[in-house]
Amino acid sequence: MELQDRLEELNNAGIGVAAISYDSVEILSNFAERRGITFPLLSDEDSSVIADFGILNTVVAEGLGPRANAPDVTADVHRFVAAEVFDSPQLRKMINGTPFPGTFMLDANGIVTSRYFEEFYRERVTTSNVMLKEGIALTPIAAIEGSTAQLKFTAYPSNPIVTNGSMFSLAVDVEPNKNMHVYAPGADDMGYRVIGLNMAPSEFVRFEGVEFPESEIYHFKPLDEHVPVYLRPFTILQQAVVDASAEKEEELKEIQALTLSGSLDYQACDDAICYLPVSVPVTFTLEFDNLDYQRSN
Repeated sequence: MELQDRLEELNNAGIGVAAISYDSVEILSNFAERRGITFPLLSDEDSSVIADFGILNTVVAEGLGPRANAPDVTADVHRFVAAEVFDSPQLRKMINGTPFPGTFMLDANGIVTSRYFEEFYRERVTTSNVMLKEGIALTPIAAIEGSTAQLKFTAYPSNPIVTNGSMFSLAVDVEPNKNMHVYAPGADDMGYRVIGLNMAPSEFVRFEGVEFPESEIYHFKPLDEHVPVYLRPFTILQQAVVDASAEKEEELKEIQALTLSGSLDYQACDDAICYLPVSVPVTFTLEFDNLDYQRSN
């Protein structure tokens, strides 16, 4: 379990960890013993605490209720519940009462400072992805290091091991060379190529938006332009989600690794010259681990 793997890094950052689920104490105890979990696992078997926090997933209950045929309810069931799950009374019972999967970040006074939640019960933001978004440094694993005439970069996945529904990031740490800058979002309106990690389509992974840090305005004197750029080391995050649909689940059972290919594209300038756009190929290989999915009847 990723939380356990990252526990020391989280504790070193001053963050305590606890997890809550609707599973019984017996199931959680068995899971903790099998996986070597050392942080608290809290049982909310009737989902009362989950409901109090406003994160109870009611899609299945609504799909079985008096408004089952309402267009908005049937649309949610079709979108968020696999057909074989909804058609099976046993599986409906298993997921009825589940929370929307996610993470609350609390300060020392117990105040929620940020949260990361998803609507589909099988899509989950990974711990490492949350750490990156919170600015907590990771130890890069399976990193790709490279350099060009204008910059150095290190590219790495937030998670070297993923499973169905994992929501993770492909991170690129970039360090422009001295007196060099690369272009930030907004510079494309002026005809420059914004730095980006452009990934090829994948059969099993959906790529979402890219998160950029705040840029600064640079005055390019030769053209008297004021352009958003990055002059100092920065990190961009390409968001990605492993397919969690029933259609792909059987295929993923045969998969041991996922290979994701793309390129780091950018244009750089110094104080006098704008260089030609550059495209550097990058490839990430992620280990795939099938879900450990267990629930009492």
